[in-house]
Amino acid sequence: MALSVKSVMTKKINTVDRDATIVDAAKVMAADTSHEGYVIILEKGTPVGIITERDIVNKVVVRERNPAQMTVAEIMSSPLITIDPDEDMLTATQMMREHDVRKLVVVRDTIIYGVITARDVAQHASDYVNRVTKDLIRWTSLR
Repeated sequence: MALSVKSVMTKKINTVDRDATIVDAAKVMAADTSHEGYVIILEKGTPVGIITERDIVNKVVVRERNPAQMTVAEIMSSPLITIDPDEDMLTATQMMREHDVRKLVVVRDTIIYGVITARDVAQHASDYVNRVTKDLIRWTSLR
């Protein structure tokens, strides 16, 4: 049985409105005790983009732009790369590789269920391999 995205994803979601400043978004990231380093951008409650700490460094700091005078909409990655909560981890890893991203927003019908990160996948991969191995041993011993 494949490990589903919903069983691995992080359910705590950091969000800001698309009119928030980069400073506002950075404060949300800094307050997050899980240290995931992202914020989902919302427009009228609908997820429309994402920014990461890396975006802030590469698109604001390196270019010496003023983060207090910029909105998150100016640097967000959009459209979001999303995945359904019932998809499996293999699909999630393939999507991350295909789109060259480290985070997928878990969405169904514009409702955010969570976020799955490359870190989540790595942390649960060994559990998955162990479970599959045990299932395989159990199946072969029944024959």
